[in-house]
Amino acid sequence: MIILGLNAHHADASACLLIDGKLVAAVEEERFTRIKHYSGFPIHAVEFCLKEAGITLNDINHLAIGRDPSAKIFNKIAFALQSPFNVLKKYFGTRVANTQQINNIDQYLLNHFYNDASIKANFKVHHIEHHRTHLASAYYPSPFNEAAVLSLDGSGDFTSAMRAVGNGNDLLVIDSVDFPNSIGIFYSALTQFLGFMHYGDEYKVMGLAPYGKPIYKEALSKVLTPTNDGWFKLNNHFLRSPHEGYVYYSETNQPIIPLLYNQNLVALLGKERKPDEPVEQFHKDMAASIQWVTEQIIFHIITQLHHKTKLNNLCLAGGVAQNSVANGKIIKNTPFKKVYIPSAGHDAGISMGAAFYVNHKLLKGERQPAITSAYTGPSFTNDQIEKILQENNVCYQSLPDAELYNIVSNKLIDGAVVGWFTGKAEFGPRALGGRSILMDPRRTDAKEILNQKIKRRESFRPFAPSILKEYVVDFFEIVDEVPFMEKVFPIKEEKRALIPAVTHSDGSGRLQTVDATVSPRYYGLIDAFRIKTGIPILLNTSFNENEPIVNTPQEALNCYLRTSMDMLVLENCVIQRN
Repeated sequence: MIILGLNAHHADASACLLIDGKLVAAVEEERFTRIKHYSGFPIHAVEFCLKEAGITLNDINHLAIGRDPSAKIFNKIAFALQSPFNVLKKYFGTRVANTQQINNIDQYLLNHFYNDASIKANFKVHHIEHHRTHLASAYYPSPFNEAAVLSLDGSGDFTSAMRAVGNGNDLLVIDSVDFPNSIGIFYSALTQFLGFMHYGDEYKVMGLAPYGKPIYKEALSKVLTPTNDGWFKLNNHFLRSPHEGYVYYSETNQPIIPLLYNQNLVALLGKERKPDEPVEQFHKDMAASIQWVTEQIIFHIITQLHHKTKLNNLCLAGGVAQNSVANGKIIKNTPFKKVYIPSAGHDAGISMGAAFYVNHKLLKGERQPAITSAYTGPSFTNDQIEKILQENNVCYQSLPDAELYNIVSNKLIDGAVVGWFTGKAEFGPRALGGRSILMDPRRTDAKEILNQKIKRRESFRPFAPSILKEYVVDFFEIVDEVPFMEKVFPIKEEKRALIPAVTHSDGSGRLQTVDATVSPRYYGLIDAFRIKTGIPILLNTSFNENEPIVNTPQEALNCYLRTSMDMLVLENCVIQRN
């Protein structure tokens, strides 16, 4: 049974392939187009998935599309009819065009691969509602046979949040929240208020929050408040009219968010920050307040979900589930005992969720072991890499693993910035040791070096500790397996001075636990560093420079050459500056 899952004509377009319920390949289209959050059709991602499995489109049995234009159709119509005529006309025009794109995906695929109108599809097409795909992406790959499941994001298929129960192959929706009532929209609007205007900039607020105090939480609580049914209420008095739309797409299929807040919010909070203005203490305190209010609402929703289900396991997905700071506090602040979050909890995970929903919920396919690896993207052999290096006239050494770990760990100890490219690319927004930039976490100047000379981004942006999973108990106050860097935990106070480069200003760290069976080469490098320094941790950040994470050896080489990285490792090939 072969299932192709798609997130298409929506932000973070992606493709995923399941064979007999096993995840064979999954990748975001942005890795190929080099356009962040690409929102067109993921044709390159589809081509990769088919090639990885050695099959053709003709071998596909089911096509799972993470979008259902008919979902909540009467709610959508009622909402649209409340719009002014000129807005209504534009709304119906864009909605009809987008619906046609979604409904014609099967024919688009056939035309692309066969260029023959007489060819008919062998596969059955399934349109799966947006939040059900998020739920499925979190529950079915989890280690739980029974769990409460929650999806939180901006919006999708006229829904912004959904709660459910997973039991075996079943996934039963309990309740949901309609657009425009949304935590994601609240967080995005306040992200813009702080001067971060691009789609996906919300993580900057999360990174800024530890530098402030939540002294504006009372004012922000007028914008987003908890409700007695365990949900929340967004006060649209402070926001752009939802009838005017919240997301548009450029000609290059890049998502664009118009200004979401209005002058009522400015009157409530004070002067907004312009993108080119410095970040001051007011902005840091505002970020802390935004994060605090968001966390309280999340804990409120999750606690109510526990009251409804009486279960101890929680699965979480959706764009809001990328808030790793909140994720790390769930166990402490709610009754749940265990939490699973997939590597692609955001919209790229829709392709995987749609495929799993069809396989498990609709076809009753057998559940597979829990997914703890995000390595489902493209990979390259040493022979392919050496050919690229030779074509670029680049001098390199080819080293066996043991010697490689020794040389690279010594270089890191000497203060070098190392680009590390190995194995399959990761599915999701985090670099997890496949496409990473690495440094010694003991360096007090590492953040400055990386933010200014390599990443060329804001100085407050944090970096993550990749830690050998056996040593979490020695460095973190909470012990958990966090393979996808999806939770922030407090670092033990006596250890913070040892690893300043990966310790946030509030003493926490967004850890990634590294398992020798999942990431053997990355584990081997960190272990070599541990043997020499006593520290089983490396600073890890994504291998990119204001672009999607590098996908090919050529892109990695280009990034290395235009930045101040000291060493580039492409599988077993090592390049160093003279």
